[in-house]
Amino acid sequence: MVRPRGLPEAVVAVPVAGVVLVLGLARPGAAWGRVEEILPTMGFLAAILLVSHLAAIDGVFTWLGSRLAEVCRGEAKRLLVLTFAAAAGVTAVLSLDATVVLLTPVVMATAEKLRLESKPHVYACAHLANSASTLLPVSNLTNLLAFAASGLTFAGFTALMALPWLVTLAIELAVFTRFFKRDLRGPRSTQQPRHQNAPVFALLVLTAMLVGFAVGEFGHVEPVWIAALAALVLSAKALSERKIKPWQVVTEASPLLVLFVLGLAVTVEAVHQHVLGGVLERLLPTTAGLPELLLATAVAAVLANLVNNLPATLILLSVLGGHPNTGVLLAVLIGVNVGPNATYLGSLATLLWRRVLARHGHKPRALEFLKLGALTTPLTLAAATTALWVVLP
Repeated sequence: MVRPRGLPEAVVAVPVAGVVLVLGLARPGAAWGRVEEILPTMGFLAAILLVSHLAAIDGVFTWLGSRLAEVCRGEAKRLLVLTFAAAAGVTAVLSLDATVVLLTPVVMATAEKLRLESKPHVYACAHLANSASTLLPVSNLTNLLAFAASGLTFAGFTALMALPWLVTLAIELAVFTRFFKRDLRGPRSTQQPRHQNAPVFALLVLTAMLVGFAVGEFGHVEPVWIAALAALVLSAKALSERKIKPWQVVTEASPLLVLFVLGLAVTVEAVHQHVLGGVLERLLPTTAGLPELLLATAVAAVLANLVNNLPATLILLSVLGGHPNTGVLLAVLIGVNVGPNATYLGSLATLLWRRVLARHGHKPRALEFLKLGALTTPLTLAAATTALWVVLP
């Protein structure tokens, strides 16, 4: 979270994992099993991060910003609704990091060019990066980590999470409209946005990738290979047009982030064995009644805000074991994905969002973020979990 001198997280996580193994705090066999289990997920993470970067280079996000500006017709409320739709779609398909790092600056620039208050739209990106990441197995690293243990197909996971996702978006939009009513009340902008042609090739590749995620399971093709193919196609185009250098293909896949997560997995294995495992085993339910699901969601949300949602997910998956109750597992995902909207520390995405704003000369107020989180998070957690209970078989 602090990142002294901008050092990557892996600089700490990997040595700590080594210390954990040397001191015998985690069994080498269990630690290696944990690493081996999430390696395909790490491959997917690297591929989708590269795809997001290459899509940005090809102009997908600037085109999306121009479309938002054109369609909103200078109305702040309309722009907020469109931003919700854009952020929800980007988060679902390209993961929450794309929304935070790539879409947020575009949305901010779009509002400022229209001379509208940018704050509601920027905050929408932060919230939806978390709360809109429950829809697809590929929308969030937490989902990817849990997907293998869920026993669900890609379509099955999506079908169960669709209603909770829609309910969450509806509540967030209603609260945002009320919370930012002064910022949304201004006169219609008379600024004329500049039209930008659609990056057809990149959009076709992204569409094909999404379709591939849905149908690949019928041919037993893992999402990692579909994302890797999309990254290969977009990389070839960007390299041929000299929009990217060969070494950037490696760096934009974030190998140090992958190392960070692998090191974190080893450390979390020790935390599970010696600190939190027993407590959480007594707290987490094993059946999927509504009270039990609400409890699972609450435990996951609280833990995410205490230790961040990524380590919280790894710990909770260790506690749930290899064959968890599907409803309980999905309730846990709602908790670790939606719950982090309550505080800055709940997810890496929110911390990244603050850095993005700081680089663009904006500094969000902590009290305002906490007030908005207090209004949205309990409501969305309860409503999304209830919606999950309704759709469970």
